[in-house]
Amino acid sequence: MMTGVGWGLDGGLWMILDIAVGIAIVVSLVWLITAALPGRQRSATGDEAQILKTRLARGEITEAEYEQARRLFGIS
Repeated sequence: MMTGVGWGLDGGLWMILDIAVGIAIVVSLVWLITAALPGRQRSATGDEAQILKTRLARGEITEAEYEQARRLFGIS
């Protein structure tokens, strides 16, 4: 005799929910650990500076646009 709510909550659905919660916990822990590792954060400022220098050298932007973008991104 089933004692569930009508969907089979007495077994099958609880097992699926348990597995889903377990997977979510494992994924969250892996994400937290990898985010906390040193060297995982990259300096976006260095990339932005290189892109701006390249665009200036190719003539894609003017010196005034270069200076404005440099100030906007906080590049010294």
